[in-house]
Order: sequence, then C-alpha cells, then structure tokens
Amino acid sequence: MDVRSSLAAQAYAATRPATEPKAMPGGPAGGTDLQKMAGDFAATLQQGEATAKAAMTGGADPHALVQALAQTELAVETAVTVRDKVVEAYQEILRMPV
Repeated sequence: MDVRSSLAAQAYAATRPATEPKAMPGGPAGGTDLQKMAGDFAATLQQGEATAKAAMTGGADPHALVQALAQTELAVETAVTVRDKVVEAYQEILRMPV
C-alpha cells in the first residue's frame, strides 16, 4: 500500500465526524423532523461510502455498488433541491415590501 494514500485515508477519517448532524440544544428529546432527515441523509452517504470502500477491496459486488451510488445520488439531489427552495423562499422574503 502506498504510504501517501494511507495518510490521506487517515486524514479523511479524521474529518468525517464534521459532517454528522448535531443535536440542537433545548430541542425536543426525540429531535425534529429536520434533524431526522439530516441524520438519514448522513447515514445514506456513509452507507454509500462504506459500499464503495468494500467494492474497491473486493468485498462488495458491482451491483451493490451501483445501487449504493444511485441512492447517494438521489439523496444529494434531494438535498440540493431543498436547499434551492429554501434560498428561493429567502429571496422572496427579501423582495417583500416592509
């Protein structure tokens, strides 16, 4: 194994927790729907990443890799669509006369 790729993998693993959703202080014990969706999104990305790693080492079949990548792509497209709608709504609010 190349030493540089091993160091890169370690650095990537160290930054990975930064993408996990954080609980809101003072929020309900069960979490909000938005928090649950963020958790599901992060879980989908983690599952796709794990399947891709397994496929690279020969631990997963190509069909599972394609399915995981399709699920990840759908999750990212959904997140981008929601983000675009939120930005559009914010811009509409800014255009309202006071």
